[in-house]
Amino acid sequence: MKLDYKKTFILGLGFFSASIIWPIYNNYVPIMLDSYVQSGVLIGAIMTIDNLFAVIFQPIFGALSDKTNTRFGRRMPYLLVGVPLAAIFCSLIPSATSLPSLMIFIIIMNFAMSIYRAPTVALMPDVTPSPLRSKANGVINFMGGLAAVIAYGLGGLLYKKNQAYPFYMASVVMVAALLVLYIFIEEPKEIENAENQKDAKQKAMTRDVAKNKSLILLLFAIFFWFTGFNAVETFFSLYGQHILGIDPSDSSLILTTFSLTFLIFAIPAGLIGSKIGRKKTILIGIIGILAIFIPLIFVRDILWILILLILGGVCWACININSYPMVVEMANKGQTGAYTGYYYFFSSSAAIISPILFGWVRDLVGSYEPLFIYSCIAFGAALLCMLFVRHGDVVVDVAE
Repeated sequence: MKLDYKKTFILGLGFFSASIIWPIYNNYVPIMLDSYVQSGVLIGAIMTIDNLFAVIFQPIFGALSDKTNTRFGRRMPYLLVGVPLAAIFCSLIPSATSLPSLMIFIIIMNFAMSIYRAPTVALMPDVTPSPLRSKANGVINFMGGLAAVIAYGLGGLLYKKNQAYPFYMASVVMVAALLVLYIFIEEPKEIENAENQKDAKQKAMTRDVAKNKSLILLLFAIFFWFTGFNAVETFFSLYGQHILGIDPSDSSLILTTFSLTFLIFAIPAGLIGSKIGRKKTILIGIIGILAIFIPLIFVRDILWILILLILGGVCWACININSYPMVVEMANKGQTGAYTGYYYFFSSSAAIISPILFGWVRDLVGSYEPLFIYSCIAFGAALLCMLFVRHGDVVVDVAE
């Protein structure tokens, strides 16, 4: 059994289209908001709308896509509605002339993104055999990382020419990716009817008790490791400034090495998960992150920090690439979209809660020094949860 890399890269265009917009949105929308809003807290609250919508709407639309049956497929109708709508309102954001108009564009764009993100990601397990999903998820996350690199690089150059150009670029890329997906990706024709799903659920009820316990533990592990990751991602620039004594721009460049290593290692991490097992690969990744972040509590030498974060990106890829395939592996047939929604609910909840929680810790101790202690505690909790996960893996060492 071999992974169809050509089809998987095309499938990754869906994640590519969703990923290219967020760096542009996160970089430039706060600048626009600053023209109308004086409160940094309010700007920060507005910038969490994407995560709030992810928590509320992505599980809903993921589950709805499981029950959808049209001539366009199950997932594609949500892309056909969400992508153009998101592209239109993304392109309108830089044309806003008042806070109300800017907020309308922001809210509708975020809602449109929530319509199609979970159904888009659920396409991968729909068209990919179970043993190959870690490999496929590696390819798809590579495409997402590539989109972010393009957004930061090309988007920055375009912004210098005209502040609207990065938003126009993202909108065009999103629509182009949708067209390619629509033309080249064919969803499975077989869709279970409600009666068949009911019978399958009844037969699997006893088995699902144990499986659901593993699912809950895995989802909390996801929450904890994203808690640890998001704190570092959010506060490392301030940690660099106040603890390491370096310029925030240098902190950003140092942290970029973590992201670039993740991008480079995304596909290999999927291959490793297919060979030795997803759970084992994730455990290696968590233990590796702890082995790297614990020294970072004490290390102040920039070169060593850079080396450790490069290794951290490898470990983060081992964790992140193999976790989503484990979640959907536990889904009953016809529930992939719902389980995709569960994954985003827990990861997005961490993105909302963790910056606030570490901000409280920082205020309590009066320093950013506990950043890596906080992160290690979160990853330690994730490790504890993962040790008791018993489902979500597949027979490994798939023949090429």
